[in-house]
Amino acid sequence: MKRIMLGNEAFARGAWEAGVRVVSSYPGTPSTEVTETLAKCGDEVHVEWAPNEKVGVEVAVGASMGGARALSCMKHVGLNVAADPFFTAAYNGVTGGLVVLVADDNGCHSSQNEQDSRYHGRGAGVPVLEPADPSECKDYMKLAFDMSENYDTVVLIRSGTRMSHSRGIVEEGERVEREVIPYEKDFLKYVAMPAMARVNHVKQEKRLAQIAEDAGKLGLIKEEMNDPEIGVVTSGICYQYVKEALPEASVFKLGLVNPLPLQDIAAFASKVSRLYVIEEGNPFLEEQIRAAGIPVHGGKELFTIQGEYSANMIRKAFGIEVPETEDVNAPGRPPLLCAGCPHKGLFYVLSKLKTTVMGDIGCYTLAALAPTNAIDSCLCMGGSIGMEHGFEKATGRNDNLVAVLGDSTFIHSGITGLVNMVYNEAKGTVIILDNRITGMTGHQQNPASGKNAKGELAPALDLASLCRAIGVKNVFEIDPFEIRELEELIKAETSRDELSVIITKRPCAMIVKQTGVPNVITDRCKNCRQCIKVGCPAIGMKDGRPYIIKESCVGCGLCARVCPFDAIESTARGVEAGRGDE
Repeated sequence: MKRIMLGNEAFARGAWEAGVRVVSSYPGTPSTEVTETLAKCGDEVHVEWAPNEKVGVEVAVGASMGGARALSCMKHVGLNVAADPFFTAAYNGVTGGLVVLVADDNGCHSSQNEQDSRYHGRGAGVPVLEPADPSECKDYMKLAFDMSENYDTVVLIRSGTRMSHSRGIVEEGERVEREVIPYEKDFLKYVAMPAMARVNHVKQEKRLAQIAEDAGKLGLIKEEMNDPEIGVVTSGICYQYVKEALPEASVFKLGLVNPLPLQDIAAFASKVSRLYVIEEGNPFLEEQIRAAGIPVHGGKELFTIQGEYSANMIRKAFGIEVPETEDVNAPGRPPLLCAGCPHKGLFYVLSKLKTTVMGDIGCYTLAALAPTNAIDSCLCMGGSIGMEHGFEKATGRNDNLVAVLGDSTFIHSGITGLVNMVYNEAKGTVIILDNRITGMTGHQQNPASGKNAKGELAPALDLASLCRAIGVKNVFEIDPFEIRELEELIKAETSRDELSVIITKRPCAMIVKQTGVPNVITDRCKNCRQCIKVGCPAIGMKDGRPYIIKESCVGCGLCARVCPFDAIESTARGVEAGRGDE
């Protein structure tokens, strides 16, 4: 049967059909739906959200060592976190098939940087597959498991935002159950000591050379000869752009982007007058092709290393006229925290106190924007705690200085930073935003939420007890909508010459529906605009005065708590007049 699938759904389908038994991932856009889809596949697959990507890969490596097919999925920056086990597993090889799927985010749609994960594959010395449509997403996933076992290697599949989130027709197949390969002790293979590593490195280089030689028979290269004047080497989503923009060109499509089948590329180059390399990201293919002595007529001198490509970009680079399109002046929509978001109260207070805030990765990073302007930095998952500690040690001050991070982010990589603060006698304040979910990537469970990846009840990590066990003496839990109490607590703790942790506890507004009814602004309003400073998308300005957009208001009541004139009331109290009715 054929179905229209997202690329990520097709990846999941391929893994399921290939007989995957263990999946351990960390949610990261644009990779998240692969694991979410597999979590719905039934009991034949163990699916879990790991605390971070490093743990996810370690679990997958252990499952492979135990003889099962295993998968770990993440976004590009997550592969940085997983690099330690990933690079060493690349030396050791596998027992059961082991695949790591990484989704790059060209254009920084939901990431703090652009990154080309092909370099991780090349650096680790593993084959890297890059599909060009959802059908290939499924097929390449199945092939990756076979390659992993046949060549005794970890296989990296590289996706991207367009590939993961585009749709296409995919033919479904049946699941092929794979018997777990009986475990046999082999310390020379799996114990990564220097003597063993040197031997395994030699084996790794030999299998890479063999994979490059076998690329053709594996179906991972495709030569399409048309007009010999122009030849294009490309891969992944760029193949689709090239076919649309240059339908008459000859194309050499790479499904295997590491190791490169350079002999096959050289043979193709000899058949065309001018060879171009078209690839998003860095000149990964181009540099290696040029280094092999294959003349390249055009590459990154024609195309940027930044952002995503398009068919029109390629047309323009080749001097092909592109029809002008009419500009659509759509109204701007600045990113804001949701109406009813539990983080609004905290960042309202931090902004009011003019606190120096070391921020972190999550939807709360939006608090850096107007009107709160409450975050000073955002580096990486869990980085806020280490940055706050370093700032304190450099400046000698901890007054009105905090680190903020979400519950999932704290578990991901913030715990060790807090251990470091205790160990090195820090005096700062860490604020953990416990909204009971991993929010920005689409509401995945985490070890503190009380449910597992399949939505089943699971042990919930007690963050306050964990902080006390680490050695933090001053640990406080508070509802961030208790504005006055929260303000006094932050003042007290940031002036204390001792480490403290504040845990704000209130569920995400998207998972716990608000029970209130819309508020209205009454005639008592003095136009002080304190409610605007909350940064709620349900509060707008009209005729120079604030009003509540009742279609957006969820009745959380935060605006009423910050209003100094008691001018905001719930319509449940019978207040039907005022600016809220406009």
